[in-house]
This record gives sequence, C-alpha cells and structure tokens, in this order.
Amino acid sequence: MKIEIWFDFVCPFCYIGKRYFEIALDQFEHKEDVEVVFHGFQLDPYAKKNTGMNIHQVSSSKHGISYEKAKARNDQFKQKAKTVGLDYQFDTMIPTNSYDALRLSYYAKEKGKMQEFIALIMKAHFTDSLDIGDHATLARLASDIGLDAGEALDVLENNKYSENLAADRAEGLKIGIQGVPFFIVNNKYTISGAQPSEVFLELLQQAWKEDYHSTKAKEHKSEPLSDEYCSDGTCKLS
Repeated sequence: MKIEIWFDFVCPFCYIGKRYFEIALDQFEHKEDVEVVFHGFQLDPYAKKNTGMNIHQVSSSKHGISYEKAKARNDQFKQKAKTVGLDYQFDTMIPTNSYDALRLSYYAKEKGKMQEFIALIMKAHFTDSLDIGDHATLARLASDIGLDAGEALDVLENNKYSENLAADRAEGLKIGIQGVPFFIVNNKYTISGAQPSEVFLELLQQAWKEDYHSTKAKEHKSEPLSDEYCSDGTCKLS
C-alpha cells in the first residue's frame, strides 16, 4: 500500500496531520506493508526571510486581519496541536520561507532519511523556534540525524533539488491540490487536511480490503476554522 503526502514545513496543519496519520498507522495491522512517500508543496514561494516580525504580525499583514485575530487563530492551532502531543510556540516562532528546507528534504530522501528530516524540521520550526530558512541552522539540523553538514550546505548554496520540489508542486497542482496536508492512498483514495486518526485508520482498512476491487474514491474534509487561509484542516495556497 502506498501513501503519498503533500506538505509544507511552515503549515501548522501539516505537523498535526502527520501526527494523526502516524497514530493511525501504528494501529494498522498491515503497517509493515505501507510505503509512505512525501512530496514538498510550498504554499507561499514569495514568503520573506528575516522579516523582523513575529508570526502574529506576519499573519496579520499577510491576510489583512487584526493582530488580535491572527493571535487568536494561532492560539487555536496551539490548542489543536496539544491534543496530539505537539507543543507549538507561536510567540517565539520565526517566520521564514520554506523553500530551502524543502529542497534539503530531497537530499535527505536520497540518503534514506526524509521522514526523520521532516519530523526534525517541523519540531525545529513549531516547537524549538529555530530559523529553518537559515542555511547554517539547516545544515546543523541535518547533521543531527547523521547527514553530512558540508553536503547539506552545498545543496543549499547551489540551489540543488529545486527541480524535485518544482516537479512535486506541479504534480500536486495537476491533481488539483489547493492546500496541504493532502494524502493519497493507493492512487485512488484521498484525505484532505489534518483529519482525526480514526479517519485515517478507517481509510487504511478500507483501502486494504478493497485494493483489488473497483471502488469510487472517497474524500474526507474536516471541520473548518474561521479563516480563509487555514481552514478545512488545510493551509491553502497564497
């Protein structure tokens, strides 16, 4: 069974959705037969680095909402993350562009460490308040999971794997993805957004049973937050 996941490092729903999926996968009796493939999908290619603003200010400016509304929305994310054991630190989080971190994930994939790298970078961004747009920080983090820091810096400084990221984003757009996280099971079942683990487990079980039968694809959507950019359990294209 093949599970494809489109994600962006700076999407708060992606970390939550990934955790929900992992909880479901741990309960799935055929988990050893599941192949998980990640695809980078940058939501905002024009996001700035080194803004000098906190995430509440960036959200307020970007989406044309008050600072108070932006902070309230982020507080919602923080509470939702807590339900799956994640600790979001929005007040100290460093807003940045995810392009370089996403490119480096393909280097990690080549070395057989993409899943470890994704988990590390998401924690670095949402919990540890590290600057995942900074090359030195990314190289150091890569070395923490056994990757070569020098090779990582070479990837970052020479724009390597940009074509991989562009190809995955183009494929996602062709499929019709407008927000992440987005999951495709066996190329026929889809889950959009950070769904509860029960939804993932049910679909995994259904896909396993019906894998060799003609079945109409089903799509699941979550209850929306009151925001245009991050709703329906997804963070949307800018």
